[in-house]
Amino acid sequence: MGAGTVPSPVTVLVVDDHPVVRDGVSLLLRYDPAMTVVGSAETGRAAIQRAGELKPVLILLDLRLPDMLAPEVIAELRRVHPAGRIVVFTAHGDHQGVRAALDSGAHGCLLKDVAGTDLVAALRQVLKGDRVVDPRIFPDDGQRSDALARSGLTRREYEVLRLAAQGQTNPEIAESTGLARNTVKTYLQSALHKLGARNRVEAIGKASEAGLL
Repeated sequence: MGAGTVPSPVTVLVVDDHPVVRDGVSLLLRYDPAMTVVGSAETGRAAIQRAGELKPVLILLDLRLPDMLAPEVIAELRRVHPAGRIVVFTAHGDHQGVRAALDSGAHGCLLKDVAGTDLVAALRQVLKGDRVVDPRIFPDDGQRSDALARSGLTRREYEVLRLAAQGQTNPEIAESTGLARNTVKTYLQSALHKLGARNRVEAIGKASEAGLL
């Protein structure tokens, strides 16, 4: 699959040792009828076998599996199914573990508290060839992380505001994030409200003063 080419249907293999997560991913992906969970696995070894059999377009991989380290699983997945896009799906902001997974060839990393629409948008970015990592995993520094927590901004609100601060218009933000234009507008308005700003220029200024940008 070439970068920028999104296949249809998008088949998904979910690798997690917790049944509630496997079931939850299926529910989250209902926001995009083109994405279908075609299989699941509870361990790294089972994931490697199933990936070779099913050849899924996307593999959602838990960072912590009972039998193998994530980098080992990723290396084997890439060997048996090089075209598959691997996205680490974790409940933990384990910086070292995530970095090791990305260095091993993972195409992204998302936190498990992501909303359904955000999950679908992020996966579509990965399918286009982008590497997508939840910005909460690698905050630039502890100060920015604390500032973000104090602001009350969600991950997506912060991301939209950050792109606006880079000079992107709403249509450009929609294109780069995979969100609908109206959704971008909603996130931006919510960010403005939380920052007590009247417009995006004032919001960017307040965010900078708060150490967010």
